[in-house]
Amino acid sequence: QVQVVESGGGLVPPGGSLKLSCVVSRSILSFSSISWYRQAPGEERALVAAITIGGYRNYVDSVRGRFAISRDVAKNMVFLQMNALRPEETAVYYCNARRDGNDNWGHGTQVDISA
Repeated sequence: QVQVVESGGGLVPPGGSLKLSCVVSRSILSFSSISWYRQAPGEERALVAAITIGGYRNYVDSVRGRFAISRDVAKNMVFLQMNALRPEETAVYYCNARRDGNDNWGHGTQVDISA
């Protein structure tokens, strides 16, 4: 019922920046939180950043100060600005909209950080 679609991934050199977008099929204020996760090959999917319904933001320590999560409520969108990217952050980045204890996942967008 809920559709979540990520975009904005691509190839970027180390130290570069990307801005990812997540659009949700209903008001993002319908969800307790919207989060960005990433999953590298052979690794578990891991939380990167989250924004709650009240606008509270949190980040995994490794990205704090480099990444910023934001939202545009009118557009049902959440963004992840990623700066000073590192090669080990190459991964598929997923958007998750959580509501009533349920996860609604997008299919991900590939981010490759390589020279």
